[in-house]
Amino acid sequence: MSDVTNPDADGYGTLTDEAFERSRKRIGIPERPLTPHNHEVTTDGTRHFAYGYGDANPLWSDPDYAAKTRWGGIIAPPNFLYTMGENAAEPVSPEQKALLKGDPFAGLGSYQAVMEFEWFRPLTEGDRCKVIRAQVGVQEKPSKFGGRTAHVTNAFLFANGDGEVHATQRGTWINAERHASKANSRKTDAIDFTTPYTDEQIAEIDAAYDVEERRGSETRYWEDVAVGDEIQTRVKGPLTVTDIVVWHLGWGMQLTPPGAFGISRAVRRKVPGLYPPNERNIPDTVQRLHWEPARAKELGIPMNYDYGAMRETWLTHAVTDWMGDDGWLWKLSCQHRKFNYMGDTTWITGTVVDKRQATDDQGTRNEVHLELTCTNQRGEVNTPGTAVVLLPTRDAAVELPKPPADDLESLLAHEIDRHR
Repeated sequence: MSDVTNPDADGYGTLTDEAFERSRKRIGIPERPLTPHNHEVTTDGTRHFAYGYGDANPLWSDPDYAAKTRWGGIIAPPNFLYTMGENAAEPVSPEQKALLKGDPFAGLGSYQAVMEFEWFRPLTEGDRCKVIRAQVGVQEKPSKFGGRTAHVTNAFLFANGDGEVHATQRGTWINAERHASKANSRKTDAIDFTTPYTDEQIAEIDAAYDVEERRGSETRYWEDVAVGDEIQTRVKGPLTVTDIVVWHLGWGMQLTPPGAFGISRAVRRKVPGLYPPNERNIPDTVQRLHWEPARAKELGIPMNYDYGAMRETWLTHAVTDWMGDDGWLWKLSCQHRKFNYMGDTTWITGTVVDKRQATDDQGTRNEVHLELTCTNQRGEVNTPGTAVVLLPTRDAAVELPKPPADDLESLLAHEIDRHR
């Protein structure tokens, strides 16, 4: 989730027809990605990333262990693609570059709402990664709090070092008129952010950490899974600023280019909006609303909060530990419906809702479908999700799914058609 504002812009906080039209003209134009946090898959990089969301799976971090698996060595955690991606797109024309300049929805509250992934093959140790990033859709939808919202979908398309399609990531961000965002924030006024956890509550959380299990090298076969089976409940929290810091060590800075002091000044000269001044008039990253309560409150949010991407890694952690080394996480989709505030505790649960065998243009698959939920200590579901896992049978190993296109340019065309 992010929130970038421009209070001096005309029509600040209001959606216009012109903004929608300008957004639609950007569809399919590749945007230059930021410099990736990792240019190459390394054991250090995958370990730092996995540890940042609490995942000690040796498949991501122990070369000796990984060498004995079906993969023959280290593979990156599914969401490691966040940290990678060198530009694979052809240069844009001057006309296209002009269309990409600025944000059509500047001045609105912008919140990550939906994130979907499809993984087709792993990134392995030593791999490099290419990406094409482009907007593929925009829809106008009414806000339940009044006003208009713009749902913008961006696709991030990844290939490995050999040019083979690795994964598709598509995210939808809701750009809401300011009065609608403030109406939503009023619903959180009753939340108490000051009451400490009891010793008993902390003991319950610690007990859940202490019994976490990882399937690992013990193969989970498709035949042994039944509809109604539950994955082991996982806990993440209580969320602290330290968790955010450790997360960034593995994830990078993403929205704000990395670097401090003179390096950040050089970025600020080009993009001053990424560094709004704090209460002492010191320019600082727009992302500080994730660790500064005061900045969050300035934007109508009662408390600083996590990143949606953190919960996405929590979901993949729960699923990959359940499926074991021989399974393959093919699809993950989740919706970020509520903020996960500082101090909140998230419980991740999952249930098998379907299993099927299929053969089509994406290969032969033994699928297990999961429904997933992230629920906070107040009993609120903040992120529901679904996943499709491919499991081996006793007769055959997992066959990796085939991507719907063989190269990134064709995959972009596929994504645009998908959202047309």
